Amino acid sequence: MPFVRISLLKGKPSDQLQAIADGVHQALVDTYSVPKDDRFQVIDQYEKGTLFYGKRFLDIERTDDVVLINILANRWRDTPTRQALYRAIAEQLSSRTGMRPEDVQVFISNNDTPDWSFGNGIASYVPQDDAV
Repeated sequence: MPFVRISLLKGKPSDQLQAIADGVHQALVDTYSVPKDDRFQVIDQYEKGTLFYGKRFLDIERTDDVVLINILANRWRDTPTRQALYRAIAEQLSSRTGMRPEDVQVFISNNDTPDWSFGNGIASYVPQDDAV
């Protein structure tokens, strides 16, 4: 049930954008117990001068190929699972697109099961007899 927002500078061809999205999703499937058909992603592309990042934050050298990946997901996954996800995303994007792992940043935002509605105006993970 993660929602993924991928942010990067404009200029990448559509097949590379697809490979980035596919790589992030495959990493979620492989490490985060996400079903294959549970895919909700958006890619935001920014003009140069409108996406800012620390080029040397934490002694990691980044380029304008930086990609910022924000994953909104339930909070039940532990730290080793999250670490495995970070590694898997970097590996997927490196192997699928040639991206440098230094340019792959991942941020996880957590919420709880009542915070999701996938349609029909209902909280999708709340038993209907508990719904108000």
